[in-house]
Amino acid sequence: MELHIVIEGNKDLAGQVYRQLRDAILTGRLAPGEQVPPSRLLATQLGLSRKTVSEAYSRLTLDKLLVGRIGSGTFVNTPAEAKPKTRRFESQDLAAGKLIAHWLDQSFPLLMRHVGPETRSQYDFMGGIPVRRQFPQEEWRQCVLYGLRQISESRGFYAETEGLPALREAIARHVSFSRGVQCTAADVLVTNGAQQALDLIARVLVEPGSVTAVEDPGYPPARMLFSAQGAKVVGIPVDSEGMQVDLIPDGTRLIYVTPAHQFPLGMPMSPARRTALLARARELRAIVIEDDYDSEFRYEGRPMDSLQSMDQDGLVAFVGTFSKSMNPELRVGYVIAPPAILRAMTVVKGLSDWHTPTMTQWAMAKFIDEGYLQKHIRRCHGIYVARREKLHAALNGHLKPWMRAVPTTAGFHLAAELTAEVDMVQLLRLARRVDVALYTLDEFYYRIEPQPALFFGYGAIESLDIEVALGRVATILNELTS
Repeated sequence: MELHIVIEGNKDLAGQVYRQLRDAILTGRLAPGEQVPPSRLLATQLGLSRKTVSEAYSRLTLDKLLVGRIGSGTFVNTPAEAKPKTRRFESQDLAAGKLIAHWLDQSFPLLMRHVGPETRSQYDFMGGIPVRRQFPQEEWRQCVLYGLRQISESRGFYAETEGLPALREAIARHVSFSRGVQCTAADVLVTNGAQQALDLIARVLVEPGSVTAVEDPGYPPARMLFSAQGAKVVGIPVDSEGMQVDLIPDGTRLIYVTPAHQFPLGMPMSPARRTALLARARELRAIVIEDDYDSEFRYEGRPMDSLQSMDQDGLVAFVGTFSKSMNPELRVGYVIAPPAILRAMTVVKGLSDWHTPTMTQWAMAKFIDEGYLQKHIRRCHGIYVARREKLHAALNGHLKPWMRAVPTTAGFHLAAELTAEVDMVQLLRLARRVDVALYTLDEFYYRIEPQPALFFGYGAIESLDIEVALGRVATILNELTS
């Protein structure tokens, strides 16, 4: 790459090179240890004599801003005390300072944030993370190589905003087979994870002051997203049957629910409540987002129809993702959008990022078509069954004096209500001391007073570690309440 130096006129040429390189080093644009071009090469690039550039390099070497290494070249040697000369604007100084502050106030719940190895506990019940050691590396590698071959044969143009036909057809077959969704490939919009699907829907439907109903407790990133778009977000309480539909206010234009496996409590929405929700949406002429979340993993009872399959009015947007069944880092999701909003969402998607990376789309399409996805889900299901049983055994055993599990039939987390008076702050702090990461449900509540409860994700913790970790928790609880 060419080093950015601008030469003006024909005077003090060595000085111009010297000053610009010096400023670049002192302001950090040239990083410590970075190699600068050889004097002959830089002279050719700038149209100067080698002697001129060598003179500038010599002055910088005397200033100890460059250092030569025999046989290697010349490198930047920034002094520790070097600082930028100019003061940059802070966010609060800008004309849009208040809006920036609004975004800075948004924060993901602790148990959904990225955790680096340096802060991760050995026994971690973080949620939303699928089983890590079972990822089908060899099968996925084959599919990625297939994707690379496909894009190498392409003409180098942008792809379809809606998603590659092959992937849209694969997704349509997958959700029709596994979730009973009524759709064809033409109804599918491929997105960068479920979160982008929610963003596209919100940008199409929400404007400042729009009323949006969400579950309370519920999924914070959805609520935060709608609020960031200017919506008036209303939290609707949930009970054993799901969202209390009769509390959805007049004027609501968007309703967000997780009917298959309520997040975070875990219960499915009852058939009667689903019927009532669709009737209320029809009355309001509101779109319902059915976030399918992690319902691939079901353990008890008969499967329920998706809300979308019950919809006769074209009001339900079915949002899904491969983050929970595969890997969150793939960033592949989808929405089965009602005809009334599909075209508008496609336009917004095109304006946002044109399309999801095609190599990943080709790989995902082949992964589904070859049966690898269903095979992987079955493998993970068996692992989650074992981990879930260990959690229930502990909650019904040595943890029974202090908590009970909220009934759930799907997913890879469960909630446990506290049945005894416990200092939750102390419990979490003492658990961390013995390398156990526990999380409360507090951050999932919006307007309702949080109930004392713990969230146990069992995707990130090994089966053999669950009993050890919960044994330590029981010891702490016994000390706190004795």
